[in-house]
This record gives sequence, C-alpha cells and structure tokens, in this order.
Amino acid sequence: MNTNLIDISSKSTRADFWRRYGKLLLTIAFQNVIVYGVNLLDNIMIGRYSELSLSGVFIVNQIQFLLQMIVNGISDGTVVISSRHWGEKNIAGIKKTAACGLIFGLSVSGALMIFALAAPTPLLSIFTDKSYVIEEATKYLRIVCFSYVFFAMTQVLMGMLRSVESAFVGFIGSCASLLVNLVLNYTLIFGKFGAPEMGIEGAALATLAARVVETGIIIGYIAFFDKKLNVKAAELFRTTKEAAGKFVRVSLPVVLSGTSWGIAMGMQTAILGRLTDPVISANSIASTVFQIISVFSYGSATAASVMIGKTIGEGKEAGPDVLKKEIMHRAHVLQIIFLCIGTATGLALFLFKDFIIGFYNITPDTMTLAVQFMTVLSITVIGSSYQMPCLTGIVRGGGDTKFVLFNDIIFMWCIVLPSSFAAAFVFELHPIFIFMCLKADQILKCFVAVVKVNFGNWMKKI
Repeated sequence: MNTNLIDISSKSTRADFWRRYGKLLLTIAFQNVIVYGVNLLDNIMIGRYSELSLSGVFIVNQIQFLLQMIVNGISDGTVVISSRHWGEKNIAGIKKTAACGLIFGLSVSGALMIFALAAPTPLLSIFTDKSYVIEEATKYLRIVCFSYVFFAMTQVLMGMLRSVESAFVGFIGSCASLLVNLVLNYTLIFGKFGAPEMGIEGAALATLAARVVETGIIIGYIAFFDKKLNVKAAELFRTTKEAAGKFVRVSLPVVLSGTSWGIAMGMQTAILGRLTDPVISANSIASTVFQIISVFSYGSATAASVMIGKTIGEGKEAGPDVLKKEIMHRAHVLQIIFLCIGTATGLALFLFKDFIIGFYNITPDTMTLAVQFMTVLSITVIGSSYQMPCLTGIVRGGGDTKFVLFNDIIFMWCIVLPSSFAAAFVFELHPIFIFMCLKADQILKCFVAVVKVNFGNWMKKI
C-alpha cells in the first residue's frame, strides 16, 4: 500500500501524468482537426458551388450531429469504464466494455440509417419549413446516411483505443479520410478529371467513401498492429451480463446527456431554420468553423477523462484521503490549462474570422451575419473551453456521469431553448440576439463547473 501511495503522489508520477496528458491532448486535438475538416471541406466546396446546397448540407448535418452526440456518449461511456480498467490492468474488462459500446452504437446508427432512407422528408422537416431546402437536402441524405454505421464503429473503437492511450491511429485514419474527401469532393462536386458534375450528391459520396476508409484503417490497426489489447474479431461482440449492466449504469447518463444535447441542438437549428435564408447559411458557416477552431477544448475534455479515470484506477489502494488529495491537485492544474486553451481559441477565432469567411461565395447579408455569429462564439468559447472539459472530462472521468446529464437538461431545456424561442417568435429580435441566447449556457455553466470541481464530490465507484 505504501508503494502505491508514493507512486501516485511522487514528482516522477506527476510528471508522467502531464506528459501522457499532453500527448493524448495533442493527438486527439489534431485528429479532431481532421475529422471536422471533412465537414469543413464539404461546407466550403458546397458553399462555392451553391448557397442552396450549403443550406441543404447543413440541415442534414444536424441529423449527423444528433448521431454524433449519441455515439460520442456511448464512446465516452466506454472511455470512463475502460480507462479505470486500464489503471487496474484489467484488459478483459476493457474488451467486454468495448463490445457493449459497439453493439449499442451499431444498433443506434443502423436504426437512424433506416429511418433516413424510409422517411427523409418528415425527418428534414423538423429543421426547416422551406421545401426547396428540404428537396436539396434529401439528395445528400439518401447517400450520406450509409456512412452512419461506419462512423459509429470508428468512434466506439477509438474510444477503446483512447482509454489505453493508443490514440495516434485515429489521427492516421482521419488524415487518410481527409485526403479521400478532398480529392473526391473536388472531383465529384465540380465534375473534374472526366467525372460527372454531381453537386451535393458528389459531396455525399465523398463523405461516405472517407468514412469507409477511416473505419478500415482503425480495424486494420486493431487486427494487425495493436499489442496492448490483442483483440480478436469475435471479442468485439462478446460481453457478459455483468459488463453490460455496468456499461448501462455508467454509460446511460452519458448517452442520455449526448442525446438530449443532440436533440436540443436540432431544436436550435429548427429555430434559426425558420428565419431567413442568410441566417441558415451563416449559422452553417459559423458552426462548422467553430468545430474546427475548438478542437483543443474537446481534446482536453477527452484527455482529462482518460487520465483522471486511469489515476483513480491506479491509486485505489493508496487510500481515499491520499487519492482525493492527489486527484484534486491535478484537477486544479487542469482548470488553468482549460482557461488558457479557451482564451487562445477565442482570440484565434476573432482574428481569423474574416479571412475564413472569404473562402465562401455568399451574399453580403449572409457574410455580415456569419461575422456577427463568429464574434459571439469567440467570446463564448472561453466558457465552453472551461466548463465542458471540467464537467465532461474531470467530473465524468471521476465516475459522476449523472451530474452532467441533469446539468445539461436544466440549462438547455429550461433556460436556453425557452429564451431563444421567445427571442425569435415572441419578441422577434435580430438574429444576433437569438444566437446569443442560444449560446448563453456556455458562460452560465462555468459557475456550476467551478463549484462542482473544486467543492463537490465527483469521485465515484463504478
């Protein structure tokens, strides 16, 4: 016990923690640059092809975002449990947990793919009432929906690999995905190299091909190169009742939180989608650019969750008092890192917003709104970069997955959506004020994060 006590609080162990955290953060952040870069490429190229097609892609991407939130919840649940197992050196437990995540992820993505094929118009009508946008979006959805199962498989398997600090393969897969998407977008959207000019359908085919390539690389790595887990094909779908029960208990709040967030973001799009066409296009541009620029914020959350969970698993024999003191020390330093990342991200977004918007072939009204939206995001990203990794990284990594769920529900469904709806349809305010209401929770949640992380109980047994 004394050995473990010395290990978790020694200078060498702390140095190793920050080295591993930094490596994981950079790997995940650069991978996310590539992942979101695929969406940005679609956005920019389609935006140069047609503003109507840009709106159509954005509407379909709200369905993708809902799936992304659900699947990321499943993946994050896998990380929470598996990183604890990794600290305990329980490899069998990691495999069983990943199998649960893969089964759930493929079930959800398969169901959404079938629904998108069977009823595209009712699904797209949730986000806008403009028939010409729905017609254009349907062309994209009927092809890109086949990528959903590949996306789900990739995210869950990457969650398993991240939990054992093997995140670099995801960067390789995402780079290959970006290259495929870039070449095929240019070829199929505009009809280059003898290919037909397919417009929005070409963008959909390029995205599908990119997702297939990315999944193939991840599976190939697990099958032939991974030495930490040595997963066999059959083990990817083999679990136990005990492992499934633990997965549901720990992951369900995370999945529900992601689902709630995805639905709420769809509601936000529905509010903006019932305003003018420039609002839809400007929101598409601002949201896509924001995803790219905030990759370090999202990466810091995932890296914090993995490292906090691993530390708890490693130090469980040291005694609760010593473990809590060491975890809190690391949580305090992490909060400073989060604030620094947020400040740098906000400054970068503010300085480069005009340069980025210059790539788009859009109307002056759309350009003005996009600049205004990105200015708001350059401020709120500081709050996002602090509260999100605090709550979904530190708190969730510590095992308290229910708190994040309840916190998200209260802020989104009781504050953000009602105030935004009132601003749009009761008071009929300018779109910039509606957008500010939609992003207000990113600042308000900071007060909750400060209290929860520094004074609350968030280290739980799982």
